[in-house]
Amino acid sequence: MSLWSEKRSILITCARGVVSVLAGEIRALSFPVLSEGEAIVETEGKLSDTILLNLSIRTGQRVLYFLKAFPAGNAQDLYRAVSDTAWEELIRKDGYLSVTATGDTTAVNDSRFAAVKTKDAIVDRIRERKGRRPDSGPDRNAAVVHLHWTGAHARLYLDTSGEPLSRRGYRKIPLEAPMQETLAAAVLLTAGWKGEGNLVNPMCGSGTLAIEGALIALRRAPGLLRGNFGFMHIKGFDEAHYGDTRRRLRTSAGKTLNGRIVATDIRPEAVEAARQNARTAGVDKLIDFHACDFRETPVPGGGGVVILNPEYGERMGEINALEGVYGAAGDFFKNQCRGYRGYIFTGNLGLAKKVGLRTSRRIPFYNGPIECRLLEYELYEGSHKRPRDPESTSA
Repeated sequence: MSLWSEKRSILITCARGVVSVLAGEIRALSFPVLSEGEAIVETEGKLSDTILLNLSIRTGQRVLYFLKAFPAGNAQDLYRAVSDTAWEELIRKDGYLSVTATGDTTAVNDSRFAAVKTKDAIVDRIRERKGRRPDSGPDRNAAVVHLHWTGAHARLYLDTSGEPLSRRGYRKIPLEAPMQETLAAAVLLTAGWKGEGNLVNPMCGSGTLAIEGALIALRRAPGLLRGNFGFMHIKGFDEAHYGDTRRRLRTSAGKTLNGRIVATDIRPEAVEAARQNARTAGVDKLIDFHACDFRETPVPGGGGVVILNPEYGERMGEINALEGVYGAAGDFFKNQCRGYRGYIFTGNLGLAKKVGLRTSRRIPFYNGPIECRLLEYELYEGSHKRPRDPESTSA
């Protein structure tokens, strides 16, 4: 039976703190959730199902299709077990291969050595059977195999994503320290953003939150922006099925918004970068961009979501300067955003206390290695304002 029609375990990786959002996405696509880990969700499906998953998932990073599990007490065990797989039926002899590896084993000192040993076993097998071996290297723009080796047990997967799914392809001008697209989508979905009402994003930087917000509101699959995935380089790839899936997803997407999306930044160059990124994503006409101080952001009536991702600060001088920014963000929420749900995403829990408003939720996330919080504030209309909290949040 071809792997393209064989149901197996599929692992979808994500950032820590995103698992529950990713699991919701998987269920919404009518796939089962078999298990959840700290940064991974397990489902199942055919290799052909990874096409839909890669095109549709907003918050996952890699879609890994299970190949085999085997005992491996040392590097030679690994080589022999990997060699015992019919790679010539999966990877073209004139193609390109990248191998990634993770795990925790005393059998080798470095996961890079495990990756090289796995790569050697694959290309040696193909050369023996086909008389030629594929090129190999670190680039993940063709066939990608992933090894996970823990203790004396190893598992092999096809990485059907290739490049991480966070690389949508629209962020041509990233600016400094941008939020990853997958994290931005997870934050917005956690905030309850579905495209109803307005989305206001002061301090927009390169525009990632606003752009992901537009894609969510339109129900537009994020993978439609990419033209290359790992599954395309596996033998048996059905280009017609891929094209049909893309057309179906494109047809089901909306074209207009029910509210407005407003994105502002004090730096004109950031606003121009965000506008260009939105243009590449095909949503620039749906976002109102303005260059202004965040306190001057035009906030439409009717409510919705307002979200800020201020700097975290690394040095004491920076942190002292940012205290006023976080305090002003609280005033902006209280005075200009009544009727909205307010959110601040930050990796500095000390600065978060300067907002001066009581949180209704404090949701943990990780931005790379940085532990962060998505802080939620209910911004009541009129006399129903929540009082300032001198302790603010313990986050």
